[in-house]
Amino acid sequence: MLRTLTAAALTLVLALPVAALAKPSLRDVAEIEDPLFAVAVAKEVADHCESIAPRYFKGLGELRRLKSRANALGYSDAEIREYIESDDEKARMRAKGERLLAQNGVSYGEPETFCAYGRAEIEKNSAIGVLLRAK
Repeated sequence: MLRTLTAAALTLVLALPVAALAKPSLRDVAEIEDPLFAVAVAKEVADHCESIAPRYFKGLGELRRLKSRANALGYSDAEIREYIESDDEKARMRAKGERLLAQNGVSYGEPETFCAYGRAEIEKNSAIGVLLRAK
């Protein structure tokens, strides 16, 4: 009976299309994408506001945690590297960040708007705010 069940399960798995077994793109894995996005936005804020600095070690720790989690989810180092080095993914992430910043009144022509946004995120202790510190 066990052999029959095992054989049936194996047959079912082998009959599945390869796409059904494929992992989703890392962009579609919220537990990776969302914190990575927070790191990117925090860096952008710190780059454009002189009175706010990035919390480098906190950011590095978060990136290491994300890599470890992605590995635990079955993504190889090569797949992770391909995702983070992809020009298409970088452009997508930048556009997503620019939309978020614009929705929050941030303007690249006005550095103080980055500072106001960064201070608000620090005050909220948000995923972005914890990666920043006021100088």
